[in-house]
Amino acid sequence: MKVKMGKRVVNLVVGTGFLRACAKNSEVIVLSILSLSGFVLGQLAHRFVEIHRIIYPLLKTPSFSLYCYFLPIIIFVAALDVDFYILKNVFWQVLLTGSVSLFLSLTIIGYVAMRFSKEIWDLQSCILFSITLSIIDPLHSVNSLKTVGVSKMNSDIIRGESLIICAITSIVIELFRKKILHSFTFTEIYAFINLFLDVFGSITCGYVCARIIQFVFIDLFGNTLTNVILCFSMVYMTFYIVEVFGMSGIIALITVGLNLDSLSFKPRNELIITKFLIMFSSVYHQLIYTFFGIVIGCGQTKYFKIHSVVFILILFVSLNIVRLFTIVLVSPIFMHSSYEYNWRWGIVITWSGIKGVFNLLLAPEVYNLSETKIRSPHLCILYVQMISLLTMGINSYMMTQSARMLGLCSISLPRQMAMRNAIQHIQEIIQNTITLFKTEKILTNVNWTLVEEKTRIEYIIPSDAVKFSHVSQNGEQESPTDEDLTEEARLHVAIIQMSSFEKQCNDGILSVSAARILIGATKSYCPIQGKFMSIYDVSNYVRSRSWLVKFKRILTCLEYHKEKPHFIPSGNNKFLFTIYQIMFSEEFEYAEYIITLMYICPMIVHLWPIARELNVSALLSINYYFMLLYALQAALKIIILKRKYFQQCWNTLEFFILVIGLVDVFCVYSVRLRPENILLIQVTVVIGYFRIIRFLPITKVIIPVLINIVDVLIKKRLSLMYSITKGYVKSQEDTKLLIKQISSRESIYQKLYDILETNRRDAVKELGLIEHEGRDVVIALKSKHAIQTVIHKAQKNLTFLWSRGIIDNHEGIEMNKVLLTKIKALNNIPMAIPPPTPDKYLPNIVWLQNKEILIEFFKERAKLAYFDYGDIICKEGEMPQGIYLIISGMAILHSSPPSFGIDNTLRHGRESKSMFTEFCTSGDIIGELNCLLKREIEYTAICETTLQACFISLEDLYEGFDVFWPSLEYKIWLKLALRTASQYFESSLVGEDLTFQKCVDHNHAYVETLSSYNEMVIDNATMKFVIIVYGSVIDMKTEESYFAPSMIPKTCEQLLGTSDLSKLLIILAPEPANNINTNTTVTVPLLKKSLFRYTKKFLVILQSVKKFIVIQVS
Repeated sequence: MKVKMGKRVVNLVVGTGFLRACAKNSEVIVLSILSLSGFVLGQLAHRFVEIHRIIYPLLKTPSFSLYCYFLPIIIFVAALDVDFYILKNVFWQVLLTGSVSLFLSLTIIGYVAMRFSKEIWDLQSCILFSITLSIIDPLHSVNSLKTVGVSKMNSDIIRGESLIICAITSIVIELFRKKILHSFTFTEIYAFINLFLDVFGSITCGYVCARIIQFVFIDLFGNTLTNVILCFSMVYMTFYIVEVFGMSGIIALITVGLNLDSLSFKPRNELIITKFLIMFSSVYHQLIYTFFGIVIGCGQTKYFKIHSVVFILILFVSLNIVRLFTIVLVSPIFMHSSYEYNWRWGIVITWSGIKGVFNLLLAPEVYNLSETKIRSPHLCILYVQMISLLTMGINSYMMTQSARMLGLCSISLPRQMAMRNAIQHIQEIIQNTITLFKTEKILTNVNWTLVEEKTRIEYIIPSDAVKFSHVSQNGEQESPTDEDLTEEARLHVAIIQMSSFEKQCNDGILSVSAARILIGATKSYCPIQGKFMSIYDVSNYVRSRSWLVKFKRILTCLEYHKEKPHFIPSGNNKFLFTIYQIMFSEEFEYAEYIITLMYICPMIVHLWPIARELNVSALLSINYYFMLLYALQAALKIIILKRKYFQQCWNTLEFFILVIGLVDVFCVYSVRLRPENILLIQVTVVIGYFRIIRFLPITKVIIPVLINIVDVLIKKRLSLMYSITKGYVKSQEDTKLLIKQISSRESIYQKLYDILETNRRDAVKELGLIEHEGRDVVIALKSKHAIQTVIHKAQKNLTFLWSRGIIDNHEGIEMNKVLLTKIKALNNIPMAIPPPTPDKYLPNIVWLQNKEILIEFFKERAKLAYFDYGDIICKEGEMPQGIYLIISGMAILHSSPPSFGIDNTLRHGRESKSMFTEFCTSGDIIGELNCLLKREIEYTAICETTLQACFISLEDLYEGFDVFWPSLEYKIWLKLALRTASQYFESSLVGEDLTFQKCVDHNHAYVETLSSYNEMVIDNATMKFVIIVYGSVIDMKTEESYFAPSMIPKTCEQLLGTSDLSKLLIILAPEPANNINTNTTVTVPLLKKSLFRYTKKFLVILQSVKKFIVIQVS
């Protein structure tokens, strides 16, 4: 029988697939056909015994079983699609909307059911029926809006409301079930406990399960198939475990779905898992509608009358009226809390009351849970199923049409401009690619006219998506204002930043927790009109760590310091000397703790009234004994320490406990003398409760443990804040590269650039302050990041060797496991690594290349320099004294924009009065360029914190130039040129490996010097990029001037220097491959040589990773 049922389910799924293909993915048409097919099948089963035997096992399925089989996946998929941060911002508004909607549905639909239904329904049945129809389907309510491109914020409001209504109704239905099962023990207290467990217990369980799923999914060794199966299993396991413990599985799954996001999965796994779950959800929808169609068909047809159709129409109209009233009531609150919400969105959301699977699964409960059973239970299911199909068809259509007619699907003019800029940029890339391909000999006979025609992009914005702008009196279309463009650009900046955070997380640069905080902060500040998120906003979002520091200071003050004072007894007093030895021994300290712990049992007896009455005399004796020991301990300490006794706060506390204890003993003794004095008895009882302070001295043992815990928390918070700030700086740099594509208007571009640059500087300043505060934590983070970078580079080389067949599949898998194991071992790296000694910082200077002879040369001549806060390291206009390698601390550089060696007479309007600000932290070098040129310093360096630096004087530096001529000076110029190129032309140099060591070893890039009126020929065949990084040149053919920093175009063939000194960075093009048709024998050795070089390089990288990890861990 089970095999037959399985075959029927498979046939149904296959048939539904064909229906969806024929109906062009129209969900309502497919479900209507399936419902009608089920109804026909039910009628056949009602009339024919053979068919009834097949259908009967389905009809025996309990409604609660269907609820548990199908609903978990559907609810989880709906919750997974909701953005948690958007819902958190409008949670109270959404909760209010759901509560109002539920209340109005109970009132109006309940009245309609009692007034217009011909069936005899009691009040309880009407309430259950109205609860069933009050639910909004969390999936279908926004599916139609996704196809027209509306705001996700508003669609998440609808879906969040539907999830809240589902959660509330599941709790109410569960209370009805428990009332029937436990009718004798069901009381108000029982209901309150169940409500507390359903809400808070379910949320807690869901949060824990979400953390478990995240921990499993981010495992580096997990594969996609395992994650898909595990996700599917965890959904049901969470639901069933929570239900077994008497809580709400629906609320638990909603919590799980909301706490999972794209960062909870490994890259590219989220799409696969989501598609798998959506597929199952769609299949479940089809099965449920077919099943309930069969159930309706198996009922008696005599109850199907014209009144049923009228009643369905009345219910449909009533539900939409309820929805209209709800939106009218809550719209003022939404308009006050969100600037995106307006009356147009109110009209669209009015049509969002779409019913679906949740309503159908709860429909049988109207009959099961009501005290008075109705005669035709299948009619209730018919009403719910017809209402769900009507709302799914009519309301979905009205939502999309309303959104289009009211202009909510339209693309604003700033967005249209941004899209045109992006399309133009893509078209330029395509054209450059075609131009490059035309030079290939193997592609000379290609029809390039056809290629250009087929690759031309012409994106036409749909007519219903065009937002009409204001038209002036002359009939011309007005351009958008700067305010509109800035606001649209702000939203684009937020999207780019979130993409940058996610990419950094996937690349291993940013931790998952830091990326999640940054994305959450961006989404939290995004709804605030005109708000660009700064690093201070992120800090406020994370909440200040100052309470941890204050708490640690309090604990440090309270920490017990056992100091053994110098004691010289008067005369030859052996008694005092013996007391001195006893009091400062470890045994005496342990005895204090033992006495305190021994008093726990008497204290429990004292606080228990019945036990206290039975053991009065014993408690008095123990109290006297305890006070005697306390007095003896205090007396011994006072004898030895004398006035110093009260300088220790713990001694003061012990003396206070002794005084309170003596007062307690006196009061007890007074009560025994005057037992009739009620006031004295009450005072004695109150003072007796003060005996609990006798346990306070035991906290001396706990405080050191608490200090260690707080230290760990502070280091974790510092580490997290450093990662967050570092990721924020990277996102600002990534955004600056793309703002040209966001807005082509120069004023908007300059405004965005200034805002991003200001935010970046503030973030760099915060980085320096964090590094100054927790230098050992930052060193550990940087070391971890360096290891990750090296291992990721090794993985790329492994992928190359694997793809070329040098390493077979089995070996590649095993070597990849080795690298993944090393990445996983990074979790065991200490949270704090002590900083190296100053002499260890010289190898960090990149142009020394870690060569012993260079390091030893400068180590003998380098000096340590110390600066306090506010000290000036160097002033603008002064001659350089040498270079400063910052060891610890932070300095700020103030100057006008760098001149790059360009004369003022050649600038032609390039002057800028804006001040240039930069922050330098540990590892940065101050004064390199000025020492090379022997020119005045162009900035003022001021210490923001106490600063320690390694100073190399100008004379020693030039002595090194003479000794190691000419390589040392050239390497410094190469380092500066690479830094300038990466800073100003990062977007153009994507994919270029411009590391200093590679450029030195393989001559991948080099620096060319051009003096005034000297010429240089550009060979575009061998030179991929030519960048002027210092000085100025002129194109001898077009006489166009180029000032540093700028990239020389491909059309330029010959340059002439116009400054006293010009430096050009030449990036070479890769060597062209040999012609395979003419000389195949040459290609194979070259390929073998190249692959051998990559293999050797990969092994070297692995060896360096191993050494680095051993050094850091040791």
